[in-house]
Amino acid sequence: MNKQLTLKDTFSVSGKGLHTGLPITATFQPAPEGSGICFKRVDLANQPEIRALAEFVEQTERGTVLVKDGVTVSTIEHACAALYAAGIDNCIIEVNGPEVPILDGSAIEFVKGIQQVGTVEQDAEKEYYIVREKIEVSDPKTGASLIVLPYDSFSITCLISFNSPILNNQFARLERMEDFGEEIAACRTFVFVREVELLLKHNLIKGGDLDNALVIYDQPIPQEELDRIADIMKVPHKSTEQLGYINNSPLRFDNEPARHKLLDLTGDIALIGKPLKGHIIAMRPGHKINNQLARLIRTQIENNN
Repeated sequence: MNKQLTLKDTFSVSGKGLHTGLPITATFQPAPEGSGICFKRVDLANQPEIRALAEFVEQTERGTVLVKDGVTVSTIEHACAALYAAGIDNCIIEVNGPEVPILDGSAIEFVKGIQQVGTVEQDAEKEYYIVREKIEVSDPKTGASLIVLPYDSFSITCLISFNSPILNNQFARLERMEDFGEEIAACRTFVFVREVELLLKHNLIKGGDLDNALVIYDQPIPQEELDRIADIMKVPHKSTEQLGYINNSPLRFDNEPARHKLLDLTGDIALIGKPLKGHIIAMRPGHKINNQLARLIRTQIENNN
């Protein structure tokens, strides 16, 4: 049997929040066995805590948001994915703001922090959720579906499909969690230029720039509008006919967007609160349907207790 794991020591990462633009520090600390993954808002009176569990997710627009007793912690999925991939069962994450810093839009800094301090076994045994029969959730409106099949380990197959000449169909697969750091962790979040202005109007990407997201220009828009968005994103102006990725840095993988969707799914599935033994086949996954699956599994876990 495998033992539960926590961190050997504490590490911190600092950066701005994607949605607030605020400077935020997240400090990852060892935690007692059986306590799970927990976020603590150290900037608030009484330093309230929220367990990283699917039932506390109240928003899934451009990120996964935990809410409990009016207290929120946003953009948790990349940190949770890194912890899950490392097999860490118990950890306290202190944040001095309402979200986890976005950093470069991937999970690589969290993975590096975990690798730097290492992990330690605890006395208690790991508790797995073992998939015995097919589990399926789907959303006819978006065409998204998640299927989980029995499997003796944990793996994900992820397919994405957008009506876009730049980003159409992509496929990513992770067979072993040990490969997460090399194959998945560095893959960045992405957004379409056509979405940027709407997101800014809704205050959803105040901290977003070309350091922490792939920005995809795939549909011609008026030059004046494109120039305005380029100024907002702090990049040189380009011709309205020049479709492609706006970023100055190259893609880290040819299928980086699909790999990032796999990263997000890993973080959202971590909110079942236990390591899962099963194979997930994901078609057009997103935070909303990911949370639906995690909630369904959480219900099954509670019913079996």
